[in-house]
Amino acid sequence: MGLVPLILFFPVLLAVGYSDLRNMRIPNVLSILAVIIFVATAFLLPVHELGFRIMASLATLVIGFIAFVLRIFGGGDIKILAALMLFIPSQTLALFAFVMSASILIGIGLVMTLRTFPGAQQSNWASLQAKAKFPMGISICLAGLTHPFLVSALQF
Repeated sequence: MGLVPLILFFPVLLAVGYSDLRNMRIPNVLSILAVIIFVATAFLLPVHELGFRIMASLATLVIGFIAFVLRIFGGGDIKILAALMLFIPSQTLALFAFVMSASILIGIGLVMTLRTFPGAQQSNWASLQAKAKFPMGISICLAGLTHPFLVSALQF
C-alpha cells in the first residue's frame, strides 16, 4: 500500500522529465500537483509513516536549498525532489539514494549521447545545447519511476 501514492505520481514524474529535457525548467505546478497527490493519498499510509516521509522531504528541502544557494542544483530540481521524497517509503530511503545515484549517471550518459546526434545543437530542446547544464529532472523522473519496481523485486 505504501507505493500506491508513488505509482499515482508517475504522470507528474513523466512531465518533470519531459519539461526539464525540453526547457531546462520544472514548472512549479508539478511540485504543487505532487503535494496534492500526496495529501489525497495520505489516508493510505500509517500516521508514523507520514511523519517520516514529511521529515525526509523537509530534510531534502533544507539540504537542497543550500545546494541551490551554492548553485549546484536548480530550484525546480530541489522542489520536485523534496516533493518526491513524500512518496518514498521510509524503510526504502537507502535504496532510493542508490537508485537516484544510478539515475544521475544514466541521465548524464543519456543527455551526453543525445547531444552528439546530428542536429541536436540546432534543435529547440534546451538540454541538448552544447553549453546547457544537466537537466536533473530526467534523473529524478527515472529514479521515481524505477523505485517501486526495485522495491517489489527486492521484496522490501
